[in-house]
Amino acid sequence: MTTTTNTETTLFVSTENLLNEWLGHRRLTRRVIEAFPEDKLFDYSIGGMRPFATMIKEIIDISGPGIRGIATDNWEHAGNINNHSINKEDQSKDGLLKLLDQSTEEIIAFWPEISDARFQEVVLAFGQYEGQVFSTILYFIDNEIHHRAQGTVYLRSLGIEPPAFWNRD
Repeated sequence: MTTTTNTETTLFVSTENLLNEWLGHRRLTRRVIEAFPEDKLFDYSIGGMRPFATMIKEIIDISGPGIRGIATDNWEHAGNINNHSINKEDQSKDGLLKLLDQSTEEIIAFWPEISDARFQEVVLAFGQYEGQVFSTILYFIDNEIHHRAQGTVYLRSLGIEPPAFWNRD
């Protein structure tokens, strides 16, 4: 005798609310970039950490292309995930903000294509990192928070009061 059990997965947060939380983090990341002095953005470093612009470029390279890859299951557009170089025309605060905004628009555009069931599936992100979709997305968000916090440390070391970490409006 075979018994089939139907189990329903209940999410602790809706996909829409997860996106809204992430977008709040994106707004705060943008404010940290805006607070950064232009002349320190691409070369200031302490404790052997990378310059903040390079960290931001990593966030950009992972987030938008990552959500597109998850939504389409096509990672060809993702480029070299281990090389976060910035094109010469984008090597300014405005250029970096433009790239961040484009990445955010990519997240917003592809997010609706990710079904609730897809969040439970296993993906090989960027052809290298295997994990469930929800865990991969949480990594993208954690990575952004981590690097933004490093930028906050940089700002404090430069005598600049960073934006409040709790204000994601």
